[in-house]
Amino acid sequence: MNIISIATAETKWSVPRPAIILEHDGEDTGYRLDCQRLFDPSDHPRNPLSWFDLDGPWLQKAREIFDSVERDRSVLDQLNEKNCLVPARDAYWFAPVPRPGKLICIGLNYRDHAKESNLPLPDKPVVFSKFSSAVIAPGEPVVIPKTSRQVDYEAELAVVIGRRAKNVSADRAYDHVLGYTAFNDVTARDFQFADGQWQRGKSCDTFAPMGQTIVTTDKIPDPHRLSIRLTLNGEVMQDSNTDQLIFGVPRLIEFISQSITLEPGDVIATGTPAGVGFARKPPVFLKPGDEMQVLIEGMGGLGNPVVAE
Repeated sequence: MNIISIATAETKWSVPRPAIILEHDGEDTGYRLDCQRLFDPSDHPRNPLSWFDLDGPWLQKAREIFDSVERDRSVLDQLNEKNCLVPARDAYWFAPVPRPGKLICIGLNYRDHAKESNLPLPDKPVVFSKFSSAVIAPGEPVVIPKTSRQVDYEAELAVVIGRRAKNVSADRAYDHVLGYTAFNDVTARDFQFADGQWQRGKSCDTFAPMGQTIVTTDKIPDPHRLSIRLTLNGEVMQDSNTDQLIFGVPRLIEFISQSITLEPGDVIATGTPAGVGFARKPPVFLKPGDEMQVLIEGMGGLGNPVVAE
């Protein structure tokens, strides 16, 4: 199942709400299930991130309908009568989690990236964060700050949490995963290296493109065998596989949940492979007019243009 966040003309394209791409026989029907319309407004969760809760009634109902349409296309007529459908052409896509509760990132988590950086493999995950206000949708522009000259790209696989996790063991970690999405950990290297810590360089406005969808775990049973690439103006800059991850998804959830409670709608960006701009000779940094595309197997593309502030 593919989960998205959309807005429509009735909300002036400005208020995202959760939706499901409805399929029949594995093909897109051209309709989006508006999850909010399935319930009376009085039954909507107070916390928008609760829509991503695997144990909540909202996501469970959406899954039931998705499965029904997959088996029987005529269910679409019933949903249309109840005003629960949005034609694909009438939906503007936001990032699938427009404002994560926590946006947790992992540094130096690919063997090939550690090698190109001339750094030893870490013995435990390197955890940092980005401000969730940096999240943008596919197609929206990454804005280079006026004061930065060294903005870089980082293709990443991101994990979306679907169930509260505290002190979770690695062998139970997948029970807490809703799904996966593509992520671009855009970074101002001059800020990052000058500050002595990474928060400002990682959290500039627009520096967290995400999407297009959350692909649920039933469609990606093993996230450690996925090709991951980034192209810049059509040229391949990163080309690797998630089998290069030093710490896989179960270990990351185990490690993080020992000290930080993970909640539905939290996002973990698992790190980037080799090929980042600052490590190239000569270095390659983003400039206005560039076009980036993150491509992860089974997830489609995450494309964003680059503009000046």
